[in-house]
Amino acid sequence: MSETLETLQDYYKRLSHLHTNSGDILDVELGKSHFNISPRKYCDFKTPYNRRDFYKISLILGKGWFKYGQHELYIDRPALFLPALNIPYTWVCDTNKQEGYFCLFNQEFFSGSQTFEPFKKTSLFKEWSKPIIFLDEEQLHLITTLFDNMFRLNNSSYPLRCSAIKSNLAAILHLALEWRMEDVELQDQSGSIRMYRLFDELLHKQFPLDSPAYPLALHTAADFAARLNVHVNHLNASVKSVTNQTTTQIIKQKIYEEAKNLLIYTDWNVAEIGYTLGFDEPAHFNNFFKKNAETSPLKFRQKNK
Repeated sequence: MSETLETLQDYYKRLSHLHTNSGDILDVELGKSHFNISPRKYCDFKTPYNRRDFYKISLILGKGWFKYGQHELYIDRPALFLPALNIPYTWVCDTNKQEGYFCLFNQEFFSGSQTFEPFKKTSLFKEWSKPIIFLDEEQLHLITTLFDNMFRLNNSSYPLRCSAIKSNLAAILHLALEWRMEDVELQDQSGSIRMYRLFDELLHKQFPLDSPAYPLALHTAADFAARLNVHVNHLNASVKSVTNQTTTQIIKQKIYEEAKNLLIYTDWNVAEIGYTLGFDEPAHFNNFFKKNAETSPLKFRQKNK
């Protein structure tokens, strides 16, 4: 079974007949924060076996099969589905009656908010976590209420609806962590996933940064390889095989996310932020930030502070 990477743009083209809301919170331009939510009443078809470049959480009320990576699972009772971005999956309905919700959001929505910062150090949305949580009656009531709230807010004109949606989504993620089944044991994973997991845990342990007095210790692929006691080529090959990204791309993405947070939520000057993130010269940090944000750190702070 072949797989490709489905982007948000691909998704909306494929299901253009189901989505007509074009509010500012649903702007799917590259680099824009994006969130959407829909009922599952139209989910009585087979979805393509793809990786996604966006997060998707589904409340599933209806029977069907998931093929998730190399695993197959039959869903016959209420379930919460939280897949990893890098694992291809497909859903095939077993009955025509399909209810519940699904919400989707991109990296900018998830990474651009302090609300979700605690979840980045957890196993949620990771390749080694089990993606299905079966729900009892009480759990189903709690989760349904939160999805109802997000759906109502997403279709309202409330000025703070984006913040309110994030609060409800964070509540869902907290419940998922509280209820979730045990993750796949380290020894039961492939060598590439084991290596990527160790790298991912080491990367996220460094953040958030607390003071310019304690700059980022590991900021290159070679730094991480040395700490993990492996050759950098082995680390790069493992990370690439799991995520379809290079080790350097993932590190730079995390540094960029932290740069935005430090500019918004601290009073450190730009030079201090750059030094703390591992840039020896302020000009190097300015160039790095402008390449990613298409604006200078100072202008970004003025706009978002």
